[in-house]
Amino acid sequence: MKVTRIAYSARLNPGKYATLVEQAHRLGRVRSEVWQRYGSIGGVGAGLRDRQVRDRWLADGTHVRFGVLANAWKETVRDAMADIAANLAAAKVEVRRSIGRRTNDPVERKRMFTALKAERWAEDPFLARQMRKHWKRGKNRTHDQIVVRADKYNTVTDERSRLWLSIPGLERRKMVKIPLSTTVAPTGTLRLILRQGRVEVHYQIDASQMRSSQRPCGDATVGVDKGYTEALTDSDGTPHGCDLGVLLTAESDRLKERNRRRAKLRSIANTAALRGDHAKAHRIKAHNLGTVKRDRQAARHRARVRTEIFTAVHRVVDKAATVVAEDLTKRIAARKKLPKNINRRLATWTKGVTAEALRSVSERRGSALVPVNAAYTSQACHRCSRFGRRSGDRFHCTWCGVVWQADVNAAINILQRAGDPDVALHTPHQKVKQILQDRTDRHRTRLPVQDSSPAIAERRANHPNSSTTSN
Repeated sequence: MKVTRIAYSARLNPGKYATLVEQAHRLGRVRSEVWQRYGSIGGVGAGLRDRQVRDRWLADGTHVRFGVLANAWKETVRDAMADIAANLAAAKVEVRRSIGRRTNDPVERKRMFTALKAERWAEDPFLARQMRKHWKRGKNRTHDQIVVRADKYNTVTDERSRLWLSIPGLERRKMVKIPLSTTVAPTGTLRLILRQGRVEVHYQIDASQMRSSQRPCGDATVGVDKGYTEALTDSDGTPHGCDLGVLLTAESDRLKERNRRRAKLRSIANTAALRGDHAKAHRIKAHNLGTVKRDRQAARHRARVRTEIFTAVHRVVDKAATVVAEDLTKRIAARKKLPKNINRRLATWTKGVTAEALRSVSERRGSALVPVNAAYTSQACHRCSRFGRRSGDRFHCTWCGVVWQADVNAAINILQRAGDPDVALHTPHQKVKQILQDRTDRHRTRLPVQDSSPAIAERRANHPNSSTTSN
């Protein structure tokens, strides 16, 4: 497993940064040329590879007008062709789903799948129509990146223990030396991203080299429920990442107020421009509506959120050899209208970061991640399987007469779902609801008189995360 690490430049000379900006701008034109010529059927759709594109450009002299060294534009071509191939692969996923909906004939499905895989989809009217629908022609917007091959740079540590990275510049045998803020030398192919006077050096390392990969996992089996207030709550009743909700709420409210003020200033600038006072409009846009500080604060917030979520997942894996979690790759549709403030805060919910953390940490530390169907895990009681009422962080089971902590109840349901033979990972939520209702109906018919059954008293027994209510 590979993970990406980022090293940052430290007090980079403005002249060197200007040289790198010029080089990245020229390589951006190379990317645009690749997307323009080969970002459609005539490129990856026709089976072309980056080496074939490189040989064509060397033969017809296209490379001369780029104004960069050969290895620089060749690596950029390779990277751009890989982006186009990924874009094509994402479109094929949707086309495969369309094929499954179109026919149930296994022979016809195999024929379409084979044509799609062999890049012969242009010969079939249905496949060509679906590819035109799902594969939109892309456009390059990347003009701030430089890709450096592994054998084209070197690193040196000076007498003050500072690490310097030397990469090729615009002229032969003239290297650009970049001081880094780390003592760990990057390895492999590098991707340099230029942002606001600073250089980010992205590179990949083997996950086994990370210190966290040396930490052993636990030996228990734990179910976890994702949340907003806490990142995760396990089936033992322990919350993890308790500061996540505070971070998300504070950032959401801050952005609301900031965007309100920016909208007012933008309105003033637009009014001044319509009035003919272009100097005032320019001053407002230049000094009050910039994005440098906004982007820097957004990056800092994302880093804090990722740290909180990854720390929570590490604490779960500390005691779990098997982590049972709901499938976070599916889109969750809203079923009820919520107030604007609640919707705004939930829109910042980091479901994707949680999914990434669970997968990454589990793989690195040797624990097993078991995804399960999440349908109705937050709406059913884990003891009697009947549907209850959830209010905030409290779940009311009217049949048991118990109030559970909602996230703990959901985590226990998720843990039990791992061994459920009737509910598979991709079972539709309508069918899951019917299965749960059928089970409760069977249990109900076995009881002679529910109100006088001694089972009620047993179900109303004390629980660490429950409280008994009167009916």
